[in-house]
Amino acid sequence: MSQSLPPISEAEWSLYSSRFVTQEGRVLDDANDGISHSEGQGYGLLLAQIAGARADFERIWTFTRNELLLRDDGLAAWKWQADATPNVTDINNATDGDILIAYALARAGAGWEDPRFTEAATRMAEAIATQLTFEHEGQLLLSAGATGFSAEEREDGPVVNLSYWVFEAFPVLAELAPDTDWDAIGQSGVALAARARFSDRQMPPDWLSLAGEPRPADGFPAEFSYNAVRIPLYLMRGGMGDAAYLTGLRDGMVGDDGELNLIDLTTGDVTETLSDAGYRIIPAMISCVVDDVAIPSDLRTFAPTVYYPSTLHLLALSHLRENHSGCIE
Repeated sequence: MSQSLPPISEAEWSLYSSRFVTQEGRVLDDANDGISHSEGQGYGLLLAQIAGARADFERIWTFTRNELLLRDDGLAAWKWQADATPNVTDINNATDGDILIAYALARAGAGWEDPRFTEAATRMAEAIATQLTFEHEGQLLLSAGATGFSAEEREDGPVVNLSYWVFEAFPVLAELAPDTDWDAIGQSGVALAARARFSDRQMPPDWLSLAGEPRPADGFPAEFSYNAVRIPLYLMRGGMGDAAYLTGLRDGMVGDDGELNLIDLTTGDVTETLSDAGYRIIPAMISCVVDDVAIPSDLRTFAPTVYYPSTLHLLALSHLRENHSGCIE
């Protein structure tokens, strides 16, 4: 795609940033009491880089660096609240946020030929590699966070979150922190996703216990829910996952009208129906990628609603425009 036509248009980014990015570069989760978190900062950086919005990228990075990169291990604190003192209310990290931040910085460093971003990306990639990867039963895996999820800390540990495998980032992280086998991490995520299928709908949970045979983790709802909806999106953006697996996910999640269903994995019942375009485009995207089915016309236009589905919508649209344009033309 030409440089003049980025996968996220200037108008789309303007709609997104004016709704969810503050003047100081804080990405607002407006459906979650207006907090900010490392995931949102990472998404904001990635979308700004895809859109070619360098000034906004700088703004988001400045907030992220100054307000979240407070830990002594190179990882980002995950939760920031405007009405709290101090603003960081949970100093633990969230691994997906760290990966998204490092990945976006690496893309910015390469795309804009700015070594500041590449150097910051390298530091984060090395921190992720040393602090957040571990071996379990012959597989190299990602911890969900630096503390709270290991076999030493939980009876059902280790506990992982398969939606933290941002597959497209791993080849980039491999260039930054080459001593870690990032390909093995990607393959472990695909293998775990294939095993972690529950209820008659055969869907993965948000939180997965690896103590023995994989099962939904204790203390979390046994659901295919808001975290796990990203698994097929990340697989497709990363060029991972076979057609049969993606089709199975689509069939397990999609409702009669194309909406996305959240699933109780104990009973197989639908717990919630999500009709936002940012959710509905995920099963539609599977049909495009696997079967070349056109994306419904109402999903091809971006209109922001709330932070999370709006983010997913732009991630889906940008991938389709770059790799499956026939489905959206």
